[in-house]
Amino acid sequence: MIQVDRNTPVTLHIQVCNSFIVLITNGTLQPSDVLPSSRMLAELIGINRNTVKLAYEELISQGWAESVERKGVFVLSGLPIQPKIKLPETNKNSRSQEAFIWTNQFENSVPGDNFQHTVLTIDDGFPDVRLAPIDPLMREYRSLSRKFFGKNFLKYGSSRGSEHLRHSISNYLSNTRGLVVPVEDMLITKGSQMGIYLAAQLLLQPADYIAVGTSNYCFADDTFRYSGANLLRIPVDGNGMDVNYLEDILKHKKIRAVYTIPHHHFPTTVTMSMERRLKLLNLAKEYRFAVIEDDYDFDFHYDNKPYLPLASIDHNHNVIYIGSISKTFAPALRVGFMTGPPAFIEAASSLRQLIDKQGDTLLEEAFAVMYDNGEMERHFRKSLKIYKQRRNLFCQLLKSDFEGIIEFKVPEGGLGVWSNFDQSIDLIKMSENALKKGLYIGNGNFYKNESFSTNALRMGFASMEENEMTAALGILKTILR
Repeated sequence: MIQVDRNTPVTLHIQVCNSFIVLITNGTLQPSDVLPSSRMLAELIGINRNTVKLAYEELISQGWAESVERKGVFVLSGLPIQPKIKLPETNKNSRSQEAFIWTNQFENSVPGDNFQHTVLTIDDGFPDVRLAPIDPLMREYRSLSRKFFGKNFLKYGSSRGSEHLRHSISNYLSNTRGLVVPVEDMLITKGSQMGIYLAAQLLLQPADYIAVGTSNYCFADDTFRYSGANLLRIPVDGNGMDVNYLEDILKHKKIRAVYTIPHHHFPTTVTMSMERRLKLLNLAKEYRFAVIEDDYDFDFHYDNKPYLPLASIDHNHNVIYIGSISKTFAPALRVGFMTGPPAFIEAASSLRQLIDKQGDTLLEEAFAVMYDNGEMERHFRKSLKIYKQRRNLFCQLLKSDFEGIIEFKVPEGGLGVWSNFDQSIDLIKMSENALKKGLYIGNGNFYKNESFSTNALRMGFASMEENEMTAALGILKTILR
């Protein structure tokens, strides 16, 4: 019951002390039980007697044991009696209930995929992290950490995030999207997902209604459900969310918000028409609901200039605009932003403090420098060119090798292709068989919900080089043929 490991950095006397604590807390040793003499224990476990004495001194100092003159060392008599716990191997399946009562609202949630493996992968539309200028970013990060003024960024800062980064993003949004945002009306978040969560918590009360697409981003749906809200499904067609359908709903039901992805809708990649955008804003003004605009990959549009965001043409301040640097740079670097009415952003900042005091200020400052020195703009231009080439090749291969099996439309932008598979194809079996051949591809379940179930996948092309793309689709072709 007392074992020591000489290969760990924990000193031997602490190991012995901790072993006794375990025996006391699991009921093996009871209050007033005598401990072995230091000489006997030293011989039994093969360590120096002085080490055992140090262990006993530590037990006494921590209040687990007491020394009685001429009698020895005993478990402290004042400790409460602990029932003896059976060894784990004898009661593996005996526990019929949890040790404490809690509410699990995530039993049916879809777990996120781990894409940090090295298997050949067709993801659902992520950037190629190999293109990201990580070295310049880390160089700025290290440079800031070494400078005298940079040490201040290691202290607690504003929950709104780096003022420098907010200023840089504000300039970027103004130059690229015609969106003028004062620095104080912007909040830096840990990716767009945090922005969705903050907005949901502030907007929605239990039993409120929020309108979302029939097809929609699964984690946004889960976030709204977690707040207690009811989802109202609005059809999504080739022109985006059907705003006329929404208008009919509004005539007899009050909603608190509309969540929409007007630019490269997830998962189908369609773009909302300008007519629907303007009508949605008019409805928001008339019926006084908020519009949560998730614009996660605005920067990647290939065939023409992207439409301006809703937030850029919103003159009534109904839009809460959420964006992400993670989706355009590297997913693991969790940096996003949220803008909206001043009081709303102030409240979101206060809420953010409760779940995450602040972000990584040094990383945010490093990103700010990258915006200021043009590195981010160069990265976007380079990536846009490469991703367009990859999109074209990917669609060419889909058309030539999967005719009659996969139907798709060439997306105007974004990092993935919405691919409808023939109904005879079982996507779950396809995914399993692909993995056996060294290819990871989803099984379509992530995109399904209570009102949307189609035999389709969002197939990402951006993260694969030409040889990887050819190999991946080659494996898929072998499986499906």
